[in-house]
Amino acid sequence: MEDEQSFSDICGGRLALQRRYYSPSCREFCLSCPRLSLRSLTAVTCTVWLAAYGLFTLCENSMILSAAIFITLLGLLGYLHFVKIDQETLLIIDSLGIQMTSSYASGKESTTFIEMGKVKDVVINEAIYMSTKPRLDCLIEVYRSCQEILAHQKAASASP
Repeated sequence: MEDEQSFSDICGGRLALQRRYYSPSCREFCLSCPRLSLRSLTAVTCTVWLAAYGLFTLCENSMILSAAIFITLLGLLGYLHFVKIDQETLLIIDSLGIQMTSSYASGKESTTFIEMGKVKDVVINEAIYMSTKPRLDCLIEVYRSCQEILAHQKAASASP
């Protein structure tokens, strides 16, 4: 079974939470945020280049223009590869473990797996990473489902 619900991020932007229920002991959550806006990218690029052109007219040094282009390109590549996350996925399988995947705008993916034997409880620490920046109502949805699976796993391991 699969369902999708819309939430807001802390800035009021739209986030989509897809929940996939494979079984009572296996669930997947996929939090997607909008792609990079061409309008905001153009605005930032034009601002940097206009500031560089203003400095160029004052100093008449062409290195300023070259540096502005170089810094803009490096900044954009760094932002797409290390900062802008398009999608975060959390897969919980009670007998196996928890897998967290972050997909960046550049196509890079970062995956972390934690064995269920090492999991004592689930704590959502969005205050540190602040990647997709969901609000509390979205985090509560994910947290409650994680707790249900952990409770199911504890009940299954306690039964003879």
